[in-house]
Amino acid sequence: MKQVSPLAFDRLLRQRLGTAQRIAIVSIGDENSAVDRFGMEAAREIERQHLSGVRVFFAGTVPESMTGPLREFHPDHILLVDAADMGNPPGTVAIIDPERIPAGHFSTHALPLSAVMEFIEKDTGANVTLVGIQPDLSRDELGPDGRDLLHRNLVELVGVLRERCGGWGGVVDRFFICDL
Repeated sequence: MKQVSPLAFDRLLRQRLGTAQRIAIVSIGDENSAVDRFGMEAAREIERQHLSGVRVFFAGTVPESMTGPLREFHPDHILLVDAADMGNPPGTVAIIDPERIPAGHFSTHALPLSAVMEFIEKDTGANVTLVGIQPDLSRDELGPDGRDLLHRNLVELVGVLRERCGGWGGVVDRFFICDL
């Protein structure tokens, strides 16, 4: 998968979200794993922004368990946020098409994410997009460059969410992602 700049990510995310006004963020990952916790941590940062029209769901390693709460929320769009090895620099955030997820690929999830995405779309009627965050597979945490890249991408993500859901349209100044 090729590297995506924060600006390209921003454009693609805007295109995917379209006119969505109610957006669900479903965080995926194992918080006890250094390389699999980034979906959970990123979702916490998004939740701290208190965005109008955005609700965060913490699914852990079983995103399929969120279908009931998602149906009750009635989102226009669902963003699944998960750590993903995309072969990019640590901290890269990218949209991953379901057909690019290898079938039978090892993951910490009970079901393949492509199957979960298809099920959630059918069950909720909402569009689903997978947002991957590249972990640093060589160490337990992101280095300064990875944290900076992740920060820039999260700023873009929150800016788009604010714009789509009618919240304040300014730029997020700072995320506290030093734990990532």
